[in-house]
Parts: sequence; structure tokens; C-alpha cells
Amino acid sequence: MIFRQLFDSVSGTYTYLIASRRGGEALIIDPVLEKVDRYMQLVRELDLKLVKAVDTHLHADHITGLGALRDQTHCITVMGEQTKADVVAMRVAEGDRVTIEGLSLDVLYTPGHTDDSYSYLMGDRIFTGDTLLIRGTGRTDFQNGDPRAQYDSIFNKLLRLPEETLLFPAHDYKGDTVSTIGEEKRFNPRLQVKSIDEYVELMNNLHLPNPKMMDVAVPANIHVGLHQDEIARKGWAVSAKDALDLRGRSDIVIVDLRERSERERHGVIPGSLHAPYADLQENLSEGGMLHELAAATGKRVVFYCAFGERSAMAVQAAQDAGVGSACHIEGGIDAWKKAGGAVGE
Repeated sequence: MIFRQLFDSVSGTYTYLIASRRGGEALIIDPVLEKVDRYMQLVRELDLKLVKAVDTHLHADHITGLGALRDQTHCITVMGEQTKADVVAMRVAEGDRVTIEGLSLDVLYTPGHTDDSYSYLMGDRIFTGDTLLIRGTGRTDFQNGDPRAQYDSIFNKLLRLPEETLLFPAHDYKGDTVSTIGEEKRFNPRLQVKSIDEYVELMNNLHLPNPKMMDVAVPANIHVGLHQDEIARKGWAVSAKDALDLRGRSDIVIVDLRERSERERHGVIPGSLHAPYADLQENLSEGGMLHELAAATGKRVVFYCAFGERSAMAVQAAQDAGVGSACHIEGGIDAWKKAGGAVGE
């Protein structure tokens, strides 16, 4: 396995680049905008294909690199379903899995620092974001933070993991790089409380100044960038309402780009063809399923995904591959449902 822990000294942020092998798929956790060039250099050096970029929560102390990485690599951006970020390709919830070639991360909802805080468990290690830090815990006094929720996240989820589980946080300001669940149980001063009320009192009396970047970072991280706007301006998009009239037409093929787990959880547009976004380039290349479908039948390919982000990128890729009739459903199946569209299993 390839595992790299990268550090931004300005914000004290740890970023993690993970892959199962050289030349394979990779994902990145909590990227920082100013370090994107470094991440891309490392991806090239290790001959990796960045396919997913994950933020553990909406950060207040740095601007995320999610949007920049998406624009450079067409990777899938991932955050929790509670996030207020405007454009995230995949929104996960407790019990989901984030997968790439050879690796799988279990999704744990661990609110408290913020209401959209998640942790990701991968085998012998867990990425805790700002929920549980090395000898500390994330503050709970802004972004809908809640010390009671954080106590529950830490004591009833994270600390119940095996004690040898390696703990990799999103931040550290003392130079520590890794801990274990067992170490934090014994030595983390904020965890030596006898009750939830004692923890709440402790967290409510920290009186910390706001992060220096908060007024800039939070608005910037909410507005990751509306990739779909440019696709709509080019006339390659249909509204969910208009898409309702396309289903069942003989000259249309509706293509679902989501992963199998998303389809099982959220349902599908009846009659749609499943062609996962991860296989898009192969399917669009000459001889590929979608390329041949469009060429042989003349049908118009209409992509959709969860919220429209992957499908917008797919339309551009289809146009580049010569599938000029391709378009997508703005807002994805989320918008389809809101427009009253039928959903099947």
C-alpha cells in the first residue's frame, strides 16, 4: 500500500494520499488548496490516478483543495451528506464505504466539532478529521458544533475501536504525526472525564479565538465551484423537469454514473443503463459501450449521477470523445426526485 502523510505548516493540516499500488487508483483526504501542485507532483511521481478527494468536514482554517483537484483530475469529490458545500459529487452517510481499487474506507458519522464531521476507518487506521486529535479534541464552539454530540462520537464510536488502531487526525500543532486509540484513552487530557456533563463543561470553557482564516475559509469552502454552470451554458444540460419527458423515448438512453452502493441506497431512474463514472473513459473510447451505443443506434446519451457533478464532467468527456449529442440531468437524481420523477430499485 502507498500511504503518504503530507503537512501544511500554515494551517497545521495533515493531508493523506492513499493507494493500493503504484500505477493504481488513489484517494486524498483533507487537501489544502495551496498544496495542490505538490499533491499533483506526487501523484505523477508515483504513477497514480487520483479518483476521489475527501474532506472530513467543512474546514474553517484553510481553503480546501477539493475543487482544484476536481478540475485538474476529474476526480470525485466526497463529503458527508450534512455538508453545506454547494457542489460535492458524492455525499456519504454512516455505514457507507468509500472505495477505490484495492482499498475501502468505512464511513463513520462523528459530529461535534461541526455538524458535518466524519471519520474514515481503513483497516488498522482511522482518519478522524478534527473530531479526535492527538492529545486533544476539536473545538465545538462554531459551525453548529456540539460538545454532547462530540462526546458521543468519541466515547461511543471512536474509543470502541481496537486500542491498537492507528489514529491520523486532520490537524496537529505540536508536531505529533500519529497516535493510537489506546494511547488517547490513557493520555488525552480531554478524555479523562467522568461524565458527559463534565466534558460539556470543559469544552464550553475553552475560550479560544476564532481561526485566523475562518472568515475567508468557510465561505470559500461552501462555494467549491459550480462545474455544472459551464455545461449548461453550452446547451449540454436538461432540467430534471424536462428530463421526465425523455424517459421511455426510443431515441434516448439514460445512463447512471453512480456507484452500485449509491444505486442501492437511493434508487435508480427506471430503465436507465448503469455505467459507473470510474469506467467512463473506457466506455467512451472507440469500441467502448457508450461510444458504440451512440454510434450504432444514434441515440442521445443522457447522463445522471447523485447531484449532477459527475454527469457534468461526463458530458464534457463525451463531447471530447466525439459523442456530440450527450447531455446530462442538472442536479442529478436528487433533482429528479424533487421534480416528482419515478424511482426504482
